[in-house]
Amino acid sequence: MALRILELFGYAPTDVSVEAKAARDGLVCPFLNSPCTKIFHDKIPSGVCTVRQIVNPEPVIICPNRLYDGDYKFLGDVATAAFGEGTRIIRGHEVARVRHDGRYVAVFGKKWGKELRLPQKRGGGGYYIDWVLALIGEDGALKEFVAVEVQAIDTIGKYRPERDAYMKGQEPGNSKAGLNWENVAKRILSQVIYKGHVLRSEPLCPKGLFFVVPTPVYTRIRQRIAGDLREYQPHHGSLTFVCYDLGQEAAEGQRRLLVRGPQFTTTVDQVSYALSMPTNLPPAGVYQKAIEAELRVR
Repeated sequence: MALRILELFGYAPTDVSVEAKAARDGLVCPFLNSPCTKIFHDKIPSGVCTVRQIVNPEPVIICPNRLYDGDYKFLGDVATAAFGEGTRIIRGHEVARVRHDGRYVAVFGKKWGKELRLPQKRGGGGYYIDWVLALIGEDGALKEFVAVEVQAIDTIGKYRPERDAYMKGQEPGNSKAGLNWENVAKRILSQVIYKGHVLRSEPLCPKGLFFVVPTPVYTRIRQRIAGDLREYQPHHGSLTFVCYDLGQEAAEGQRRLLVRGPQFTTTVDQVSYALSMPTNLPPAGVYQKAIEAELRVR
């Protein structure tokens, strides 16, 4: 495993422009216009937005805040996919201030003015969703809503030395860190499936759950689960992947654009079943072979 850092505080790590230096010196996330929230164990901001594997030049976004580029453009994309053209995004606390015509979508989410208070589930924890988009009727009442989860991917190993070298203006080469693809199945998909089942019982959530991810994460999910997923229109119990990629490399002082990737709707059940199907298991005898191989080494 080996990684190359492609974006540091929003810019190419070798960018020496005034804009890039200001972001690095201020430890600022330019996509949120606020301090970087991706931190190391010692509370120092990481600033690493995007990497690529040495064996694959495809950029992989590792910070979900990178997906908020374009002033949270993804919110408008999801609103259009869920409620049709002509919707207008407003913050949740602005609902009482506008004259409703049936096309306003109130947004509740982190750093968007207000998060929803949701009950605790049995055994602890909560039903929290990253974002809720609520379509408001002409009478100012809730008409329907969709929920949105936003995920990047975690890394394994350390890229801190390479990050620190870039911060000092040095060329560090490649990191020995890797991408935690297995975490997609172990944690991310299990959470999405659980939340999808919760939303399925909501009568005013007829379009299900929208899952915003980098395209490489979506691709890996499709490879990880067994069998082909059938495509549907958004409906109760559906799961819609909304994918994004980085655009072409940018000039000095500019950031790479975030561009739309694939969109695919299936069902929570299909993902759940495919993830646990026996056809998704490794070949018989893999444990035996691994043990015997280890015994031969000794």
